[in-house]
Amino acid sequence: MKRIIIALMSLALTAPAFAQHGRPHYYNRTTNNSRHYDHQMYYGLRLGVAFSTVNSDDQYLNGSSAKSGLDIGAVVGLQLGYRSPVFFETGLSYIEKGGDGRYQGDKFSYSLNYLEVPMVLKYKYDVDRSFSIQPFLGGFMSVGVGGKIKDFGMRQAFSSFDDDAFKRFDGGIRVGCGIQYDFLYAEMGYDFGLANISHDYFDTSHTGTLFTTIGVNF
Repeated sequence: MKRIIIALMSLALTAPAFAQHGRPHYYNRTTNNSRHYDHQMYYGLRLGVAFSTVNSDDQYLNGSSAKSGLDIGAVVGLQLGYRSPVFFETGLSYIEKGGDGRYQGDKFSYSLNYLEVPMVLKYKYDVDRSFSIQPFLGGFMSVGVGGKIKDFGMRQAFSSFDDDAFKRFDGGIRVGCGIQYDFLYAEMGYDFGLANISHDYFDTSHTGTLFTTIGVNF
């Protein structure tokens, strides 16, 4: 949690530098009762926290208690149509997922660290010149890059992505909503993992992640 706080403070300190670039490139204006978009693309930085679980038929892998982790990345958005308020957004993030649970009375905890690619459609509703609401819907794909399973009963730790644990690849549906004031941006969303990340064909394991991030668009 300390590194999450440090990372959030770092972003807060660096964000004012982006203000010098003015409004985000996709900011629109209204002239003579018609809407015109200045630019069709934007870039953004994101930093926040993820609260995740893993629901599994295998009690040893059922991490139904939420685990917190870091969520950091960058995005790019492309306007779909010159006058359209709809954008396609993608990017790359590092996100720490996982879960906590108990097996035969003993506690276990595991982390699942991913590189993740979101792919969402975002609708930008302008409240006024500076403030907008941006609901989004789409999906995500991710690949595991690290993580440990800690068995406190056996006092053992081993990789989360081996043959007795989880598959590296995950994917599913992403839904949420963002708000923006000038170049500052914040959002909250949920990832519904649809892929079975369990190696055992007789069991299924699915991730679920609530995330909230802050950042800048420019």
